[in-house]
Amino acid sequence: MVEDIKQLGTPNLGLDNKEIQCITIIGEIEGHMMSAPQKKTTKYEHIIPQLYAIEENPNIKGVLIILNTVGGDVEAGLAISELINSLSKHTVTLVLGGSHSIGVPLATSGDYSFIAPTATMTIHPIRMNGLVIGVSETFEYFRKMQQRITDFITRTSGIGKENLNKLMNSRDELVNDVGSVLIGKEAVEYDLINEVGGLKDAIEHLKKLISDEKTDEKTDENSQENK
Repeated sequence: MVEDIKQLGTPNLGLDNKEIQCITIIGEIEGHMMSAPQKKTTKYEHIIPQLYAIEENPNIKGVLIILNTVGGDVEAGLAISELINSLSKHTVTLVLGGSHSIGVPLATSGDYSFIAPTATMTIHPIRMNGLVIGVSETFEYFRKMQQRITDFITRTSGIGKENLNKLMNSRDELVNDVGSVLIGKEAVEYDLINEVGGLKDAIEHLKKLISDEKTDEKTDENSQENK
């Protein structure tokens, strides 16, 4: 259990009979390149097997995703977001502290989303470190990557493309960058997040989703018996 918590942030993944499984995504999202050893990271090669185990476990009915991330590798973050969004289990996300950059699609990837009153979300265009070749193909690559992120966020939340692009390219809030910082209820007002709340609210909503599904299944069974 100690090793599970140290490496994955959760005890006994897939081995117990709890209906709700919690996954934490913290620090920097680490992709194909390793982050500096002194940084707190979430490795996508750890998260993907967890999500697979959850999908395969019939005892698990819901997943709570707790987020406190500065962003990180775009491809890895988007891949994890797509996996969460494609789960057949009920999923609720909770932003604590912050869910910045590629953490934004992670926050919108569930069936329902919460954000703590003091939590923040930074929305800005993608950027790249290291060597960049100054040709039109590089610009086209950036444009397509940004479009993928925008399409995912607008598909999994209530915000429209116009408002999202406006927030992304704002020059009013970040001194040395473009973008916007949304605090708690501001994310809800822009329909990026469903509701302001904490751990209790997120778990209660997840339990309600599970309970409603059981009620629907029981109703369907009764209908079949009556036929």
